[in-house]
Amino acid sequence: MSKGIFGKSSLAALLLSGSVLSAEAEVIKVGYIDPLSGPFGSTGDAGVKHFRYAADEINAAGGMGGMQVEVIAFDNKINPKESLVQLQKAIDQGVRFIAQGNGSSVANALTDAIAKHNKRNPGEEVLFLNYAAVDPALTNKKCNYWHFRFDAHVDMKMAGLTDWLRDQKDIKTAYILAQDYSYGRAFTAAAKSMIEEKRPDIKIVGAELHPIGRVKDFTPYVQKMMSANADVVFTGNWGTDMTLLVKAANASGHTVPYLTFYGGGLGAPTAMGQSAVGLVKQITEFHENIEASEKQMARVDDFEKTNNLDYYYERVFTLMNMLDKAVDAVGSVDVPKVAAELEGMTYETPYGEVTMRADDHQLMQPLYISTFSEGVVRDVENTGFGFKTDITIPAAATETPTTCRMRRPS
Repeated sequence: MSKGIFGKSSLAALLLSGSVLSAEAEVIKVGYIDPLSGPFGSTGDAGVKHFRYAADEINAAGGMGGMQVEVIAFDNKINPKESLVQLQKAIDQGVRFIAQGNGSSVANALTDAIAKHNKRNPGEEVLFLNYAAVDPALTNKKCNYWHFRFDAHVDMKMAGLTDWLRDQKDIKTAYILAQDYSYGRAFTAAAKSMIEEKRPDIKIVGAELHPIGRVKDFTPYVQKMMSANADVVFTGNWGTDMTLLVKAANASGHTVPYLTFYGGGLGAPTAMGQSAVGLVKQITEFHENIEASEKQMARVDDFEKTNNLDYYYERVFTLMNMLDKAVDAVGSVDVPKVAAELEGMTYETPYGEVTMRADDHQLMQPLYISTFSEGVVRDVENTGFGFKTDITIPAAATETPTTCRMRRPS
């Protein structure tokens, strides 16, 4: 008998009570596998708070297909091998949906392991819901039927930033800094190729990869940028690596534009302060000063009051609500059928319609380039500063070709 959506101890208790069938309809388990300790622990903690708030909303509205949702957190210490240990623990506890986002090296390990598990265990399939790992390979050469990505990948975001760069004729030199793993290498490759394509006159005066989560002081890196006379910095850094980088830039008086994916991430706005106003840009699916309904802003306010944390991961709510829609349509936790419902699904978020592209399981959503600014309606981290939109990129304009050759279960 399959363990279904609950663990061994729960199953034994239910058998004794004679209520297996009714209990199966009570809880859907979402396993959250991300760092909850170490240098990126605060980032992982912020993520799980978004997932649990979204689950509470869904539960208050009647659950997924009438079933309540539970988010169970597993600390992977941002290590691929440890992530596989935690994946097995999650599966042993009856988890059928895995959420992960911090670290594309982890995502690459998980997508392979989940594909193998599903092939070996028909009827006990697991679905991988990726909310932040943005290595393009995951929806290109490494795509698989059991993986769905709810964040724009590196090439999609880099296309937006370099479109902005194309019109900045005063910028003549660029420096690229990223973390040394699959995502950082993809970020660097995309920056180089797109700068060359759109602004061949720009000289790349430095392109450096650094150990992830190990640099305590980025001042030497900032000094290299300054010595190279870089007019702009592209950085893919996130988490503590982003916070420490902008802290060093602030202390060093480095006053050039920083083009980022995660400039608004936890801790970075506080580290940036006044010196970063007008200089740090980000490309995201959300920031708090995008116009939205009163209902959505009430959600943002309540989340922040409940968690003492800025609302950041709008895509977590997109993920959970699309999963809710899929489970409602299927009426059960039949993972292959839920996956089929997610393929090609459209969903109306508070910020516009999104589509899960069936060809590669990549979400298409509006993106926003915004600048760290003063005089905003809503600030971040109680700094008095926040982000203002420079450019809105419609979902259709974010699309890039895919090399995915999706193999669907027969």
